Amino acid sequence: MKLTWYGHSAFRIEVGDAAILIDPFLTGNPSWGKGWEEVAEGVTHVLLTHGHGDHIGDSADILKKTGAMLVANPEICRFLVSQGVDQNRINQGNSGGTVDCGGFTVTFTQALHSSSFPGEGGENIYLGNPHGLVLHFPNGESAYHMGDTDIFSDMALINELHQPSIGIVPVGDRFTMGGAVAALACQRYFKFDKVIPCHYATFPLVEKTADKFVEGMKGSATEVVVAEVGKPFEV
Repeated sequence: MKLTWYGHSAFRIEVGDAAILIDPFLTGNPSWGKGWEEVAEGVTHVLLTHGHGDHIGDSADILKKTGAMLVANPEICRFLVSQGVDQNRINQGNSGGTVDCGGFTVTFTQALHSSSFPGEGGENIYLGNPHGLVLHFPNGESAYHMGDTDIFSDMALINELHQPSIGIVPVGDRFTMGGAVAALACQRYFKFDKVIPCHYATFPLVEKTADKFVEGMKGSATEVVVAEVGKPFEV
């Protein structure tokens, strides 16, 4: 499994014939800032955890350009269809559900957060429940992108049901759990082989580094991978 982090919560995952973008906030992302065109080359799927602008990002442009499949909750799917995305290329699901994406599956899990997008008149458009996403691949590999969330005890059930080997975990504090709490979640509820921190070093209001998470994971059997923005790595 090859991963590339583009800052914030944006990842590209490549397994077999699938090239997956999760939360492709690229244009306007201070950690990336190079646009979406190169990142979207060959993309087959776009997965969205929730409806905030720093997660939906460039999804509409990417989906219209590539014809990739959109995997998200019904509200986000309808919203992006209203932005010109092909309604025949949406694959919608909701909390607890699993969808077949042709070569892998995605399960929508709970996340403790919010989900909306600014409307043209200044009002917020409600975009459904926020989610984490568990990806299962035919070769037995699995990855859990937690989305934006705090710790919650039912993470233990997510591990029991899915046993994800790779974790992608928000650690930036203020809008998600901070590094120390994220480390507690990983150590108490999961048995990840490797874990990648995200949702930090983007904006002034969030943590500038993943240091608190790295410190909190000391002594764990889980390998912490502090990714470099734009540099692919194998897990």
